[in-house]
Amino acid sequence: MKPLPFLLTLLATAASSLAGDADFHPVFNGKDLTGWDGDPRLWSVKDGAIRGETTPTAVAHGNTFLIWRGGKLENFELKLKFRIQNGNSGVQYRSTDHGKWVVGGYQAEVENAQGKVGFLYHEKGRGYLANVGEKVEVGEDGKPKVVGALGDKQKDFVEKGYYKEKDWNEYLIIGKGNRLEHHLNGFKTIELTDNDPKNRALEGVLALQIHSGPPMVVEFKDIMVRNLAGQK
Repeated sequence: MKPLPFLLTLLATAASSLAGDADFHPVFNGKDLTGWDGDPRLWSVKDGAIRGETTPTAVAHGNTFLIWRGGKLENFELKLKFRIQNGNSGVQYRSTDHGKWVVGGYQAEVENAQGKVGFLYHEKGRGYLANVGEKVEVGEDGKPKVVGALGDKQKDFVEKGYYKEKDWNEYLIIGKGNRLEHHLNGFKTIELTDNDPKNRALEGVLALQIHSGPPMVVEFKDIMVRNLAGQK
């Protein structure tokens, strides 16, 4: 039998975890695309998940996005699960709506590619900002500089199974002030501090991407947001 102090600590930890989870609220109802806006030819809901799909007859003419219309992300934690069979996708956050289902801004990479999925890209902006395993600072000139390592890409990520190919994976994306983090299945894949006042974003829309190119399928579910108002 475990000693009483151990059990009390375990219960306190569990209660704290449940309280934290309760702070998250769903932004997808699991039934339809209420609150979301995108090309109806390409986006649907199937088996409780948002499904983005292109075919030879339903083509994406350029990168296109499903945009959440329920608000903007400022200081936040975002949890979601994704599964991608082929092609290229991403989770846009603190992004700018350019109209006609096009957005630009921070993107957490979604791709069925070990060692690549999980990096940070600036859509319609500065391009690649942080690769998997990198701690990066972006200077006032907009140029990213690697200032540390979160681990070896091959040994500490790929070999330890940070990404499950063609299966459900869980993202945790955090934005606090000018600091950003991506976590994939419990592995912190990038950490970035953005000191570029011209190009960084401290708030913006949430969106899901279908990349232009050959036919593809990507799915998203259990999309939850926790507001970190007042935190910097």
